[in-house]
Amino acid sequence: MIRERMDSEAIRSYQDLIVWQKAIDLVEAVYKRTKKFPKDELYGLTNQLRRAAVSIPSNIAEGHARKAKAEYIRFLSITQGSRAEVETQLLIAQRLGYLTDEEVTPLLSLLNEINRMVCTIKKRLGSSAP
Repeated sequence: MIRERMDSEAIRSYQDLIVWQKAIDLVEAVYKRTKKFPKDELYGLTNQLRRAAVSIPSNIAEGHARKAKAEYIRFLSITQGSRAEVETQLLIAQRLGYLTDEEVTPLLSLLNEINRMVCTIKKRLGSSAP
């Protein structure tokens, strides 16, 4: 697990962003948790949850690579949408009995942490949007 250095010049790519690193941690955790989902969910909830989770770091990376602030903010907004999608799908998996409370709680906590970080980046970029 890579972590961002404290000085500002350390951020040379999206991979230096702690929020991106945490999002990658989330993807890894989602893949591990969904391995035990029923096989008949492979093309349903398993696939949807994995794709939405992968979308989070992907959009952070793509937004960071854009040259215009407005585009970066737009991709961060897409990231927030994917975060809400993952949260919803985790809650569905929990209600269906595919995940326990003990498995869902840390994932939801990580999602909330990622969301707070994305909101902070958006504010620093000059967006008043949530």
